[in-house]
Amino acid sequence: MAQTHILNFVPPLPRPRLARLGDWMARRRRAILAIQWVIVVFYLVLVALPAFLPHPHPEARLFSSDFGASSAIDPNLCATGAQSPVDKAAYVACWRDRMVLLAQYLFWGVWWPFVILSIMLMGRVWCGVLCPEGALTEFASRHGRGGHIPKWLRWSGWPVVAFILTTVYGQLVSVYDYPQAALLILGGSTVAAVAVGWMYGRGKRVWCRYLCPVSGVFSLLARIAPIHFRIDRAAWDAHPQRSAAVDCAPLLDVKHLKGAGQCHACGRCSGHRDAVSLAARSPNAEILGAGGETPRSSEAALLLFGMLGVAMGAFHWTVSPWFVQGKQAAAEWLVAHDIFWPLAESPAWWLLTRYPEVGDVFSWLDGSAILVWIAAYALLLGGGCWLAVRTAARLAGIDWRRLALGLVPLAGIGLFLGLSMMSATHMRAEGVALGWLPALRGVLLAIGILWSAWLGGQLVRVGAGGTAHRLLAGLVWLLPLGAVGGIWWLIFFVW
Repeated sequence: MAQTHILNFVPPLPRPRLARLGDWMARRRRAILAIQWVIVVFYLVLVALPAFLPHPHPEARLFSSDFGASSAIDPNLCATGAQSPVDKAAYVACWRDRMVLLAQYLFWGVWWPFVILSIMLMGRVWCGVLCPEGALTEFASRHGRGGHIPKWLRWSGWPVVAFILTTVYGQLVSVYDYPQAALLILGGSTVAAVAVGWMYGRGKRVWCRYLCPVSGVFSLLARIAPIHFRIDRAAWDAHPQRSAAVDCAPLLDVKHLKGAGQCHACGRCSGHRDAVSLAARSPNAEILGAGGETPRSSEAALLLFGMLGVAMGAFHWTVSPWFVQGKQAAAEWLVAHDIFWPLAESPAWWLLTRYPEVGDVFSWLDGSAILVWIAAYALLLGGGCWLAVRTAARLAGIDWRRLALGLVPLAGIGLFLGLSMMSATHMRAEGVALGWLPALRGVLLAIGILWSAWLGGQLVRVGAGGTAHRLLAGLVWLLPLGAVGGIWWLIFFVW
């Protein structure tokens, strides 16, 4: 009797739920594109339309039409509607003001704070799936001239320069408060993104990879995201069939990708060669793991001098009594020495804030004071953090750039806290009770400090230095944490 060979077929294990979500993203590119274009339209309306409307009444509110006790306008007019020609004009003005306030609140009070939070929690899904500038620059690139990317454009320092310049200029023109300034900065960035997309690459996001002002910040924050696209190199190499190259919009070498910093999490590569999958990980894995990429010096500089220096100075000058006292002292000194030109008003709103209709006009002294304040934060706080990190890394015997990554949680939570200050301002103006806010801020700040302290301790512990040197390095590591935490404590609980 002939022998029968029975092959026992073992079906492959089902892919985890997160991996299936990534596969769905790869299959549903049209749905993602539709979402992107909806957000593009929403973004353009949110940024452009308010810039062409009059400034809201100083006492206008988003959810209340009360314009103050001295106003003859019926406080219920927005709800009841117009009853006469006079009422009609007031009714239109009421809803026009609400439209401007809503755009301002949605953009600065909701959009940007939670973009930062989303990067820390889910990686750069915002970039790959939702970002309007990314969608526009890729669209322009698909229909543009497809030029070769020049060497100067690939310089790793552009994200640092772009972040610092846009942050500082935004403070000089009050980008958080006035739609015209927002349109100038954000609209200018969008136009530049489209122009770069049209000139360089073929269906790629050259702007996002090399020039976007927040690309470097997002790259740092994505390193602590607990969700990422994992590359299985063994499965990639063992795949039996040839396959087409991945259509990676930010021009990444997917096969050799080691971390989530540069990945836009668009999902296009999910399932490629049975080696790419959306997966969960420890939020500390990329910083503590030996396989993570060591950041470039420009990334470490952005973290220390940009996110912990320039950004904090930009958040704090508006609420610091020291800033006011210093500016007043400078003004008195100028008057005493008969130097009056620095007290002259700004000649144009796009140079320094100038909105006389609402009583907000900067002088040259105001602009100079803001520049000096932010520069002082960059040099003293950022430079102090740099010196402490370099010293601790030298004592512990590790790369200072890798140790600097331990500050990412504190810097990211600081960005969220700073941007959410605008959210709190809007909520207070609407009469929302915020008694819970100080406690929430305290908890978030404590999480950032303790998380960064633990990460730094773990990095120092495995260093090549001796025990005494590593212990001293751990103490030095606490200095930047104390400095940053102390400044936020002054902002939220003293000033």
